[in-house]
Amino acid sequence: MRTFTKAPPTGPMLGIERFATPALRWIALLGLCAAYLQGGFAKASDFAGAVAEMQHFGLSPATPLAAMTVVLELGASAMILGGLLRWAGALALATFTVFATFIANPFWTMAPPERFMATNAFFEHLGLVGGFLLVAWHDLKERTTITGHAQPDNGTPP
Repeated sequence: MRTFTKAPPTGPMLGIERFATPALRWIALLGLCAAYLQGGFAKASDFAGAVAEMQHFGLSPATPLAAMTVVLELGASAMILGGLLRWAGALALATFTVFATFIANPFWTMAPPERFMATNAFFEHLGLVGGFLLVAWHDLKERTTITGHAQPDNGTPP
């Protein structure tokens, strides 16, 4: 085990910090929201299919739930990408994803080979939840002043 007699170096990390740009951050947020943007647009363009999906999973009333899903997927994604209450959009998609994952991927009720794919999908979606929780945490941390009080959100990304 290596021990330090003084603090480890805190200088440049081989120049890799130059990649920590606002553009790269936005691309990462876009990647995190991509499935929700695609899903929201697909449901909006084929609303009958969105209603049928709700019915397939036994959700009722299917039409209002499909409409709320479209608004949530597109609205929360826009909040995250636009920086307006980013933390709230991230928490909304995290919560939605937890519920949707338990409804759509109940791997514990399945037999192989379906169980294998559902298990993978279940845990992949938990990874998305973790990503959204990190987005919310970082956004709230950036909006907190030194005194520990949240700064007002004026719609501009930090």
